Amino acid sequence: MAEEIINRVNQSGLTQIDLEDLRVAGDRLFIDIKDQLFQGIALREKDFRTFIADQDWSSYQDKHVAVGCSADAIIPTWAYMLLGVSLTPFAKTLVFGDLHDLEKVLFDQALAKINPTDFQDAKIVIKGCSKESVPTEVYLKITQLLQPVAKSLFFGEPCSTVPLYKRK
Repeated sequence: MAEEIINRVNQSGLTQIDLEDLRVAGDRLFIDIKDQLFQGIALREKDFRTFIADQDWSSYQDKHVAVGCSADAIIPTWAYMLLGVSLTPFAKTLVFGDLHDLEKVLFDQALAKINPTDFQDAKIVIKGCSKESVPTEVYLKITQLLQPVAKSLFFGEPCSTVPLYKRK
């Protein structure tokens, strides 16, 4: 007679958190002010205002948008504010920085919705492999969020974990 196969992972009482599940849906776009620089070094107010006026900002409806400058140039703060005035009625999310900065903000918003007490005394595995990129900062933040309530924290997959924390 064959021996019954026992799934020890299911019996372990582990709670798995896949940070990829927290990834906010939607298109992400980067507006690079470098394309508006005069001779690649300076921003001319009149030209920039013309650029702002000529854009169809409705194309950013419900998009997650980062604004920044990838060139080594000094951009006056008002330029980002002027972009903000035009994008605010349309963009779902608007941040200063690049797409990585945008992703961090979106994950921060998702983490803020987690109630740590839902994980009181849990043995938690933070899944380590994702199809979509999860910023390293998010792993640190979920650790800070859950350590005070968790019985233990692990990183990886339930069948192969790295122990991180165990309450004494």
